[in-house]
Amino acid sequence: MRIDINADVGESFGSFKVGEDEELFKVITSANIACGFHAGDFTVMNSTVQGAKKNNLSIGAHPGFPDKQGFGRRNMNMSPNEIYEMIIYQIGALKAFCQIHNVQLAHIKPHGALYNMAAINSSIARAVARAIYDIEPNAILFGLNNSEIIVAGKDLGLQTAQEAFADRLYDEEGYLVSRTEPNAVLATVEDVVNQALRIVKGNEVRTKTGNIISIHADTLCFHGDGKNVSSIVKKVRMVLEENNVKVAPVELSK
Repeated sequence: MRIDINADVGESFGSFKVGEDEELFKVITSANIACGFHAGDFTVMNSTVQGAKKNNLSIGAHPGFPDKQGFGRRNMNMSPNEIYEMIIYQIGALKAFCQIHNVQLAHIKPHGALYNMAAINSSIARAVARAIYDIEPNAILFGLNNSEIIVAGKDLGLQTAQEAFADRLYDEEGYLVSRTEPNAVLATVEDVVNQALRIVKGNEVRTKTGNIISIHADTLCFHGDGKNVSSIVKKVRMVLEENNVKVAPVELSK
């Protein structure tokens, strides 16, 4: 049994520090690096690629809406072509830093509101998947389990990794409950650990109404800006490994 653990990193900007990147690098296996639109900047992107390389992590681009004030978590009304161009622009920037540090850009994962919109809107999903296919066709597309973005990626022939969230509440359809709703983010370390085990070992998750639904995960996500996130991930990883789960990056097929 195997699972990847990814986290959103590189979300600082100038002198403003966000997240616990250095500590997270020690416990995750994949790093989703912000590309300067919802968070991050050229200096942070460069140093984050270097830090991920130093810790032998799988490196991914984490493109989002151009919305620093809302941290990329507010829906924006953009055409599919604008979304395509926006994704190309951001991936291209991170790919350049990967090139100068001689590391592979292994995966792409949309951020925040873009991620959630692409999970349910097929036009947005196709725009994101097409951009990835056109600029980095060998990268793995990370997306919400059994969502439109996974369908769009597979239709284009992209490698995909289905993602689940150990620290978020799910609805009956398998989508994430909006952060505007109460208890959308799980409150205790015990709750997060139990949900991670349920997802990885049981292929299921408990919804906000208490029902159990099926879920498959190739990778578990944690939000880099979360409170005490590095210690939570450390605990989750320890418990998974104690339960004979191998924690390692998603493998690229040959």
